[in-house]
This record gives sequence, C-alpha cells and structure tokens, in this order.
Amino acid sequence: MMSAGETHGRVRQLREKAQELSNAAERSTDPEERRRLQEKARRLREQSEKEGKIDDRGMDPM
Repeated sequence: MMSAGETHGRVRQLREKAQELSNAAERSTDPEERRRLQEKARRLREQSEKEGKIDDRGMDPM
C-alpha cells in the first residue's frame, strides 16, 4: 500500500507523462503516430484521475 505522499507523487508523474505525450502528438506529422500518442495520453490522464480520487479518499483500492 502506498502512502498518501507516494500516491500524490505518482499522480503527478502520470499527469506530467500524459502532457509530454500530448505535446509529442501535436508535433507529430504522422496521423497514426499522433492518434497513438493521444490515446496513450488519454489513458494516463484517466489513470491519474482514478488514482487521485483514491488518494483523496485516503483509501487503497485493494
């Protein structure tokens, strides 16, 4: 089980990575690569939101 501080740090890392992927997608000239990067960024944002909600409640999902 992660502490609240560890979870917060992980959520921040996920959001930063999602932003990096979104930026890379914007720079990509290949439509398929752009789509793939945007999808991966979307999944990471969803995961960070889910983990952030768990952290806000102070609960472990397991």
